[in-house]
Amino acid sequence: MSYKHGIYTGEVATSLVPMTQTDSGLIIAFGTAPVHLASDPAAVNTPVLCYTYAEAVAAFGYSAEWDKYTLCEVMKTHFALFNMAPIVLVNVLDKDSHKAAVTQAECNLTDKVGTITDPALLEGIKVYAATDGEELVADTDYTAAHDDDGNLIITALSGGAIASASKVYVSYTKLTPTTVVPADIIGGIDIATNKAEGLELIDEIYPRFGLVPGIIIAPGWSSNVNVAAVMKAKEHNICGHFNAISICDIPTETVKTYTAASEWKNANIGADKDCILCWPLLKQGDEVFHLSTQLASVMNYTDAQHDDIPYYSPSNKSLQANGACLADGTEIYLNNAQAAYLNGQGVVTALNFIGGWKSWGNRTTAYPSNTDVKDNFIPIRRMFNWIGNTLITTFWNKIDDPMNKRFIETIVDSANIWLNGLTAKGALLGGRVEFREDENTTTGLMDGIIYFHVYITPPSPAREIHFVQEYDPDYISTLFA
Repeated sequence: MSYKHGIYTGEVATSLVPMTQTDSGLIIAFGTAPVHLASDPAAVNTPVLCYTYAEAVAAFGYSAEWDKYTLCEVMKTHFALFNMAPIVLVNVLDKDSHKAAVTQAECNLTDKVGTITDPALLEGIKVYAATDGEELVADTDYTAAHDDDGNLIITALSGGAIASASKVYVSYTKLTPTTVVPADIIGGIDIATNKAEGLELIDEIYPRFGLVPGIIIAPGWSSNVNVAAVMKAKEHNICGHFNAISICDIPTETVKTYTAASEWKNANIGADKDCILCWPLLKQGDEVFHLSTQLASVMNYTDAQHDDIPYYSPSNKSLQANGACLADGTEIYLNNAQAAYLNGQGVVTALNFIGGWKSWGNRTTAYPSNTDVKDNFIPIRRMFNWIGNTLITTFWNKIDDPMNKRFIETIVDSANIWLNGLTAKGALLGGRVEFREDENTTTGLMDGIIYFHVYITPPSPAREIHFVQEYDPDYISTLFA
């Protein structure tokens, strides 16, 4: 060592670690998109993080045909109706496989303009003046583009070979969204490319974006029992560590009464602490929404009003709807007793009572068979997930540090200060972290395994409020005052 003479300074790491805030409800939505209308199309089975409506439309296109392009319902709901961001969208409609070739379809021209209503791809379009003629030249004889309604517009150019023609013949490739099946949403690992597809992509969200998945939805698909089963499986152990919730819908094509909804739940979904089940559909004017879509955005909106902490229930919060209905358009008006019956069966519904249409229900599908409050109340379940995810992201950099007294005190003190802050906000009734000797064995500590016991009590939603009225004859005396 060199010779020293004087005063010197040094630094050590702060003994308290600032907690890393994780997103309480980042929505990961799986479905189909009109990629033929996208200006900068995202690759199939690729998660895309979107912060604006414009970003989403550029990557996936937009169509009002939500029954064919289910992600458009999510885009409209999240960005336009609830003004929330961000969201991760995953399209499984593959333009290279979910397609069909159309050869020389007749297209009538009116004022030099012809319309093809098929979802046609711009790539590979060929236009002919006659079925046995030569292919015409783009931007010389004609132009091809999509209009705002998604139609393919063929425009004859002045001076071109079809300037005075009354019809042309067009060959193109069209998307076939009806050939997408539940197996495409479920996904898996592609044997040829070894890449994840469909719901298997959940594990790629954090490595891609550094954001923890909070809510998994697949409107239009989650009513399929096989899709719902995989969604439930993917809620847990994301990237080997994180937990999320899933929101599924009961199929209103076949389940047309509230009593049948509870029967379907018991037969097909069962009890799952991180799954929320919805019935029926919602409508706003001529548009029909899955309740799962709006409930996910309601959660984001509610969290945003409370510092992005998910301790408020999404129940009794306003929906963007003026009615509820079945898939065939039949309107549904539940009274309070009917809605409460569904809630008691672990199903969330929509109720129009005081203040317009609102989400109604606090229970996960774990209820009523699982009576553990941390598993069957939606906000408590979400708080457990969020606190667990936050502890993971905050203290991950402590992995492989020396397991000494300072190490233990840093984790315990940092976590307790954070939990005290949540308690002061009302997000917890109380919380603490302890390093307990009875939970840490000598051999475990020797092997580098350490346990911290986290005690938390999120507040339960006030699902019943009673006012007891009594006639008090003593107030008769006020007549003589």
